[in-house]
Amino acid sequence: MARALIVVDVQNDFCEGGSLAVAGGAAIAAEISAQARSGEYAAVVATRDFHVDPGDHFSDTPDFVHSWPVHCVAGTPGASFHPSLDVARIEAVFDKGQFTAAYSGFQGAEPGQVALQAWLHHKGIDAVDVVGIATDYCVRATALDALGAGLSTRLLPDLCAGVAPESTDRTLAELREAGVTLR
Repeated sequence: MARALIVVDVQNDFCEGGSLAVAGGAAIAAEISAQARSGEYAAVVATRDFHVDPGDHFSDTPDFVHSWPVHCVAGTPGASFHPSLDVARIEAVFDKGQFTAAYSGFQGAEPGQVALQAWLHHKGIDAVDVVGIATDYCVRATALDALGAGLSTRLLPDLCAGVAPESTDRTLAELREAGVTLR
């Protein structure tokens, strides 16, 4: 089994001090780096919110379900990976959400416009570990889409940061019930 690590949205705007910060985001960045260096992965990839003009995804009066404050705007420091995330092992970055809301890394593409699912398939990957920010939004969507793509999917909850304890707990239960392994 060839396993990849998918690092979801470990970006400045989602870590402490960012415009849409999730508590614990900075701490997991360093821990994810150690996991990426563990030697157990055939590939390490990352996803990135990378908004240009995502329409009503941004709002001055966000509902924090479908609309959000401005975050991860392409070309800004907020869209950059957190400095504690060692990007040396990351082979490809899949940007998502340029012109519309996008939560799953499987909605993204790398600069050559190859989608995440196609990239993993080309590399012979049949299993993934999913980590990152936020457990209850983009990590959730990415894990469910990985499962839907036929990949053996594990979530590493200790290497994820969620928006709120209640929604994170609901998400973990949902993922487990869907067939995602929690490690």
